[in-house]
Amino acid sequence: MDSQHDSAAPAPRPAEAPHSEVTLRVDGKPHTLTVDHRRVLLDLLREDLGLIGAKEGCDHGQCGACTVLVDGRRVNGCLQLAVALDGSEVTTVEGLGADGEDLHPLQRSFLDRDAFQCGYCTPGQICSAVGALAEAAAGHPSHVTDPAAPSGEPVPLDRAEIRERMSGNLCRCGAYPRIADAIEDVIP
Repeated sequence: MDSQHDSAAPAPRPAEAPHSEVTLRVDGKPHTLTVDHRRVLLDLLREDLGLIGAKEGCDHGQCGACTVLVDGRRVNGCLQLAVALDGSEVTTVEGLGADGEDLHPLQRSFLDRDAFQCGYCTPGQICSAVGALAEAAAGHPSHVTDPAAPSGEPVPLDRAEIRERMSGNLCRCGAYPRIADAIEDVIP
């Protein structure tokens, strides 16, 4: 009997996914984690840091339930690879209040206007609204901004601007009119 055929060769081990150390400042606090290169920001926030405000809705970047701010800009946490954010400042709905005790003006306005029903999309709506207000203040036009508006000047936010800028955030309950009301209430 041939000894080459008697012993089975060991099965090849699956390749281990690459990992990297990443430092993020989340809601004002530094966090250094070793993350799988495939891990998205939403999973890191919810599973590793216990920040469950941002929700997983569609997992395809189409609903906005996972919206958070990265370096002041709104992003879909379900699409953002955590490893690509090394050194970034991440703000979640939990970190919007000045000291963790007070509500952000948009959070207060959403409560005052009853701008939610089930509340599932609300954290993403609020983070998106914070980003939209900052974009307009910085002079970033939207699809509905008057083309004759001066470039680089703050964009006045009327109802059409608010609706366009918030169009990436879906609400299954249809609270859109109250969401727009809540945002109008905080426009400087």
